[in-house]
Amino acid sequence: MCIRDRFFCEVDEEYIKDSFNLYGLKPKFFHYDEAYEMILNEAPEEEDLEDEHFLELYQEATDLYGLIHARFILSPKGLALMRDKFLLGKFGTCPRVLCERQNVLPVGMSEELRTSRVKVFCPRCEDIYIPKKKCPDVDGAYFGCSFPQMFLQSYTDLYPPPSTTAYVPRVFGFKVFKHKGSRFAEPVGRSEITFYDDNHLKKIKSSSGAMNKEDEEDGDRRNQRDRVKESNAKE
Repeated sequence: MCIRDRFFCEVDEEYIKDSFNLYGLKPKFFHYDEAYEMILNEAPEEEDLEDEHFLELYQEATDLYGLIHARFILSPKGLALMRDKFLLGKFGTCPRVLCERQNVLPVGMSEELRTSRVKVFCPRCEDIYIPKKKCPDVDGAYFGCSFPQMFLQSYTDLYPPPSTTAYVPRVFGFKVFKHKGSRFAEPVGRSEITFYDDNHLKKIKSSSGAMNKEDEEDGDRRNQRDRVKESNAKE
């Protein structure tokens, strides 16, 4: 099994078969053994995709493969495969104009499934963005929160020089008083974040009424799938 998406690299079968690499994943799934076997088997037939039970199991296999993928890309071989994709620009470029189309890296905002879809990290401005080509079924947990930093520490030659240009807002050529670029600008304290924790998610919901629409729809869909799993397990 291999997820056909530009963000993914193919996980070695030997890596999947090594139980050490799968430690701690089994409690996360209702049908772990069946999902594991599905990963090692060939691609499903067209008639299989019409079976509701098969589709439910296939989703579990996809999630399991995704979590294994998050671990594999931190290994030497996984990092090398992702390096090739990075150099080819497979993950896209930074949408920030002043980053001059800097190649980006995939990153998750949580290690847990069904929290947030995959985002991209720019090594130049060191900020995260929603991918230009939306990935509706790609969970951020399939990449984890640490991949960009591990990647750049492993390949220090790929770390771009920091951006030396900053946009300064002006009105008819004059800097805006107490705004960025003005000598009267007041420093703004910013909190640091590398992943979504429970407190951050609650803060987002309370301040905006909901999470990012993209992530909220993803969470609703996956939560509904979990409720179906629980009811089937009870039956």
